[in-house]
Amino acid sequence: MIDSDDLQQLHEDMRAWRQHIHQHPETAYEEVETARFVAEKLQSFGLTVQQGLGKTGVIAALSAGDSPRKIALRADMDALFIEEKNTFAYKSAHHGKMHACGHDGHTAMLLGAAKLLAEKPHFNGTVVFIFQPAEEGRAGAKQMIDDGLFEQFPVDAVFGMHNFPDIPLGHFAVKSGPMMASFDCFEIRVKGRATHAAMPHLGTDAIVAAGQIINALQTIVSRTIDPADSAVVSITQVHAGNTWNAIPEEAVIRGTFRCFKPGVQQAIGEKIRQIVDGVCAGLGVAAEIAFNPENPGYPVTFNSEAATALATEAAIAVAGAQGVNLQPTPCTGSEDFAFMLQQKPGCYLWIGNGASHNSCLLHNPHYDFNDRILPVGAAYWVTLVETVLRDDIGF
Repeated sequence: MIDSDDLQQLHEDMRAWRQHIHQHPETAYEEVETARFVAEKLQSFGLTVQQGLGKTGVIAALSAGDSPRKIALRADMDALFIEEKNTFAYKSAHHGKMHACGHDGHTAMLLGAAKLLAEKPHFNGTVVFIFQPAEEGRAGAKQMIDDGLFEQFPVDAVFGMHNFPDIPLGHFAVKSGPMMASFDCFEIRVKGRATHAAMPHLGTDAIVAAGQIINALQTIVSRTIDPADSAVVSITQVHAGNTWNAIPEEAVIRGTFRCFKPGVQQAIGEKIRQIVDGVCAGLGVAAEIAFNPENPGYPVTFNSEAATALATEAAIAVAGAQGVNLQPTPCTGSEDFAFMLQQKPGCYLWIGNGASHNSCLLHNPHYDFNDRILPVGAAYWVTLVETVLRDDIGF
């Protein structure tokens, strides 16, 4: 069990680490100073550190006892391209970048757990600490896997945690099955024939075709997906033309779709192609469709049953049965920890951030991680390790 005095002493350290990281945010694959800071802390705890997996990732492992069993704990390190509007002393020092999703807190909590476990390793087996870059849309988890993460650090299960501002302070939410949705982007380039706006009959109108495509895309969820299967298709960008009196040659539509089943994910992609081909054929224009043109899409974040049961046990030990929601509504946001859960059984849960500065939600320029939950998160990680690496538990 965790000593409350140890946690109290560690709280101030974690607060200082968290606020330092918050003040110096680095975005995807640029977390050089953050990685250096994390590595130095891990080394000061007596751990051997490896850097460079996933370009700027940091890994450390800690073993105790004689069991061959191994688990991994993951925290994300990257910030967002958001201009911070907070005014406190540790606000972002980097223009246009801020920790608006709490990855600074995730990193601090896992560092705190690493320190506690290194000092008092009351477990039997090996725990691997993964500090991952580029979660925000750049698939840093996949990059680490592609670089050999689980070949170099083989584990039996992997666990993740994310703060949520709309969950009460220090509470947890967890369930087996889907926790976060898949995520895919699409780009549709509709190509017509440009003409004078006064003589539309001499061209083929890409804008009119784009408008009909946009309307038709909104029928995918309502008319082709089983109502029992949650999904969302959103158009987020439309670009066409640059003058008043000319019908342009091209119109570009960009958007995203999200769902909780791989089969639905595939069906939405196929339906987008079908709609675009049909509209374009009817209006005499052409189109090019690209899915995830800049970054890989994210799969569904899916918790395995056995690992979730252990995570739930640890969460209840920390927050009490009343402090753990066992039937949370899955979130249509996405998480690249899903790539790790494709490779290994595991569990991803949410920790309540309560009312942070200005009580705003994630990805808001006024957001700030709530330092009061730092010891709760660190206690969960330590309790999880002691829970999982206690017996021969299978996944």
